Amino acid sequence: MAGHVPGYAGPLSYAKFSGGQSNPTYRLDTPGGAYVLRRKPFGPILPSAHAVDREYRVIAALHPTGFPVPQPLGLCEDGAVIGAPFYVMALVEGRTLWDGALPGMAAEARRAHYEAMIDTLAALHRIDPAAVGLGDYGRAGNYFERQVARWTKQYRAAETDRIEAVDRLIDWLPRTLPPQTGVSIVHGDYRIDNLIFAPDGAEVRAVLDWELSTLGDPLADFSYLLMNWQTPPDGRAGIAGMTGAQTGIPTMEEAVARYCAATGRDGVPQLDWYFAYNLFRLVGIVQGIKRRMIDGNASSAQAEQTVARLPMLAAAAWHFATRAGA
Repeated sequence: MAGHVPGYAGPLSYAKFSGGQSNPTYRLDTPGGAYVLRRKPFGPILPSAHAVDREYRVIAALHPTGFPVPQPLGLCEDGAVIGAPFYVMALVEGRTLWDGALPGMAAEARRAHYEAMIDTLAALHRIDPAAVGLGDYGRAGNYFERQVARWTKQYRAAETDRIEAVDRLIDWLPRTLPPQTGVSIVHGDYRIDNLIFAPDGAEVRAVLDWELSTLGDPLADFSYLLMNWQTPPDGRAGIAGMTGAQTGIPTMEEAVARYCAATGRDGVPQLDWYFAYNLFRLVGIVQGIKRRMIDGNASSAQAEQTVARLPMLAAAAWHFATRAGA
């Protein structure tokens, strides 16, 4: 640390952050300040998963632009140092909001937080990848074709039980791919609990967890965010049935209009295919968590609760597929 992180001086104490089942993340405290370390998980992991080097690359490219990401401080790709590749970034002070319903918040404040979340995603999608050194951050071609193939491969590699709805999705999705609407930096897991808000306001201070980021169709990110409007409130990001003037949370139509105005779009296409795809991708992620849990490598105490949602996620994905014509 002393040789690679500017201004670092020990002694150091650390504590693991709770929440999440992806790359283990730790707070590092020193007499001079606090840092955050993210590493690959312990034990065997799936190929191409948990790419901390890609996370570091994208935040290092975005930080100089003023886009809200933590300041990157150092990447170590030598697994011998702490047992796995890792990177260190500055700690961003602020609030993490785990419940999309934003309980206890005034209607005006709820609206401000959701508008800030939408505006921040639109700002990401307006950045020219080549201008920030990320022109080669993703492969050319149809983004959804690549992603469906990737998550099919990841799901099959981690598969523990046959789920009929997933088998049907694996057959249907690649046969019904929508045309690509553009290319941008795609976060890949953009949701309210991956943001740090200002301690006393709605400003987004940092977007976290860039593990799934790449270049692709910006509608992948935006439709993933819109899934919250389709998900019943459960103490997580779901806000179905909670929007409107009384709560302050924008309706899905208002969210679409705001994003389109900020990105210059005339509108978004029929969304059911995108919802089916996003849930299928989530099935792949959760199946990976289940495999790591069985292998003893899941990085969160909440892994078992997350894995229990797998059949429901698969059924919901097929529901949207049938609405899209399957």
